[in-house]
Amino acid sequence: MTLWSTMRVLAPLAVLSIIGGCSSPPQHMEMFPGLVIEDRQRVWPAPPQVPRYRYAGQLLGEVNFERASGAVSAGERALRWIVGAGRRTRETQMLVRPQGGMVDAVGRILVTDVGRQAVFVFDPDAGLSVWDQADGGENFVSPLGITAGPSDEIYVADAELARIVRLDVKGSPIGSFGQGIVGRPTGLVRDALTGRTYVADTAEHNIKVFDETRRLVGTIGIRGVSPGQFNAPTFLALREDQLVVSDTLNARVQVLSDKGESQLVVGERGLYVGNLTRPKGVAIDDGGRIYVAESFYDYLLIFDVDGRLLLPIGGSGSSPGQFFLPGGIWTDAGNRIFVADVFNSRVVIFQYLGD
Repeated sequence: MTLWSTMRVLAPLAVLSIIGGCSSPPQHMEMFPGLVIEDRQRVWPAPPQVPRYRYAGQLLGEVNFERASGAVSAGERALRWIVGAGRRTRETQMLVRPQGGMVDAVGRILVTDVGRQAVFVFDPDAGLSVWDQADGGENFVSPLGITAGPSDEIYVADAELARIVRLDVKGSPIGSFGQGIVGRPTGLVRDALTGRTYVADTAEHNIKVFDETRRLVGTIGIRGVSPGQFNAPTFLALREDQLVVSDTLNARVQVLSDKGESQLVVGERGLYVGNLTRPKGVAIDDGGRIYVAESFYDYLLIFDVDGRLLLPIGGSGSSPGQFFLPGGIWTDAGNRIFVADVFNSRVVIFQYLGD
């Protein structure tokens, strides 16, 4: 090998060594990508009424993360020039059809996406990750419900694979359960105190209950219109001993005891704001307020503990506070409410301001 040939081989390696010794600029999680000041300051209800909710941002994908310096480091630019990395482009990872989500113990926001067939992980410290691997060497097909499992595990309900996939904290598959038991799992919640996992089986019109060993121990409901019965249940929420079920094709939300006894029916079929036609996502906060995504009318509806309508937020559109087929809803310990705005390819976040 000639001296010139040797230098051509070693030069990129030398640059890599230099860059490897330098830390990359930190990332920043931008909660208002592409939004003007006026959009960032929206509240509900509007003045002069006392605001109860504030617009807290939106999740779209990689555009939520920016380098603190606002630019690529000089070392990275040198490497791209030498080895030609700048000639290749990579598709930006963006939400396509988000469905459900959760916030884990360390503050990561996990979002299931049936369009991307994956789980998006928005980590304020480490940036964006996309998990598309289910167990058994398969990819996710239709991931919907997601909840925290034991020992930092994450459970994901895949409606097409017809099972609950178990992931470790880094997103690696470690098994599954429900095979041959659930027909079309959609909504998913787990009670950390009892170890029980509740799965909405949309195809079989009931709620399957699994114990801490992931063994089926019960079934709640049958197909019907009476309290405690369901017609295509979809999303679930859990607070203490209350299980909230989106009874989608019955156009209502039911609140059950942890034993499956009907305690409250929320909403009724109708044509007015506050009525239900196709309820999807549900959530319940520490104050007992119940949040419902009315997907047909594109509204987030907020009810009190007795099922009375407190506030509607929404209408069809893409501006902050508007929706295009909202899906799953979830809350976190900081009183934030997350709404999967399915056909707007985003997750919209609201902050509860208190009474």
